[in-house]
Amino acid sequence: MLNAVHQLTYTIVLCDDIAAMKKFYRDLLPFAVDSESDSSLALRAGGTLLGLRQRTRDYDGVGARQESPGLQLAFRVEPAEVDVCHALLVGMGVKILEPPTDQPRGHRTLYFADPEGNVLEVYAEI
Repeated sequence: MLNAVHQLTYTIVLCDDIAAMKKFYRDLLPFAVDSESDSSLALRAGGTLLGLRQRTRDYDGVGARQESPGLQLAFRVEPAEVDVCHALLVGMGVKILEPPTDQPRGHRTLYFADPEGNVLEVYAEI
């Protein structure tokens, strides 16, 4: 066990088309830009960073595919906002994977995909 680890400070989404992914996440989320380069973008998401980084390293692998997504990110909202987010995403032409649904685990969820097939979730505790 890595006992020295005390928190998760950032998450990085590896990207094939960094320009498309930057545009998608900028248009989607209200988070401030923390840093940016030609091959990366970091958004300040509360106490953590959400990073996008172009695949450039040998071990970065191949991009996510809809039949085999590589990542799921969940964003918490208030219960009434799940349906509002759904309408906004539909209006933006975002691919909806599962419309707003009340789950037995006590969440109302909405699943959709980013341009590279990663699964994103908007959820509320109900």
